[in-house]
Amino acid sequence: MSERASSPCTCFLLRRAARQVSQVYDHALAGAGLGVNQYSLLRHARAPLALGELAARLGMDRTTLNRNLQPLLRDGLVEDARGEDPRQRLVRLTDAGRARLAQARPLWRKAQQRVDALLGERGRDRLHASLDALHAALAQERQA
Repeated sequence: MSERASSPCTCFLLRRAARQVSQVYDHALAGAGLGVNQYSLLRHARAPLALGELAARLGMDRTTLNRNLQPLLRDGLVEDARGEDPRQRLVRLTDAGRARLAQARPLWRKAQQRVDALLGERGRDRLHASLDALHAALAQERQA
């Protein structure tokens, strides 16, 4: 029985692949003391962003975002700030965060190249197009 035949569940197949790909990136980024979630947060927090906007960009709920931000806040890689509206909480990269991001970028590139090589250019492009289409369809469905 093939792997595909053993589980026709799209969610299972996506999560299984995501876990394996995350391990590739986590292993590469360990040299900078980051995991792939932390790296992604740093990349998206380069400009000050409201928590809600950052969560939306990352496809996370705010509780998960807050949990993932804690080590970055503790290590001084990001900081909290208040927006024009004092009730608005912003997250922004610190100088230490920029330095860590610069250290991690070539490690991320290496992981990216490894995954791209496994997929091949056409496979990567098809996968990206399929994932973008799924994201757009789910976002449109949520708005309806």
